[in-house]
Amino acid sequence: MLVPRIVKIVVNISVGGSSERLDKAVKLLNQLTGSKPIIRHAKKTIREFGISRRQPIATVVTLRGSKAYEFLRKALTAINNTIKEESFDNYGNISFGIKEHLLIPGVRYDPDIGIFGMDVAITVERPGYRVLKRRRCRVKSIPKRHRVSKEESMLLMEILFGARIAHKR
Repeated sequence: MLVPRIVKIVVNISVGGSSERLDKAVKLLNQLTGSKPIIRHAKKTIREFGISRRQPIATVVTLRGSKAYEFLRKALTAINNTIKEESFDNYGNISFGIKEHLLIPGVRYDPDIGIFGMDVAITVERPGYRVLKRRRCRVKSIPKRHRVSKEESMLLMEILFGARIAHKR
């Protein structure tokens, strides 16, 4: 079988409203990742939260290649190299949160920016998965034996990054 690999990492900071805080979050993501973040807008109005449709509420950056691996090493250090078993989905993807960006090594507190938490989503695939996404000669589905399982993804994180998996009791 082909060895699974990390295709991309998506880092998300959801502010929920204020444009001033959103600008600070964009500045922070740019500093942390070295890539230009984009701004996400609300899909629908939620009156209870004070959010209206098309209002900017979050900032997101997608990392691929060496930048993704470099950021993931720092992010894992921020959560003490421990990932919960519930953070893995059935297709091998991983998601976890960082409560404060100050936990990431090498980051100092900046009073102009403040403190933000963030979500990190990791997409894991095998080589050859691209045939499902290409435009020409697209296949209808990828066989289950070629998809990445939860256990394979856990093993990948343990081997590549030395991460500990916290199992449910």
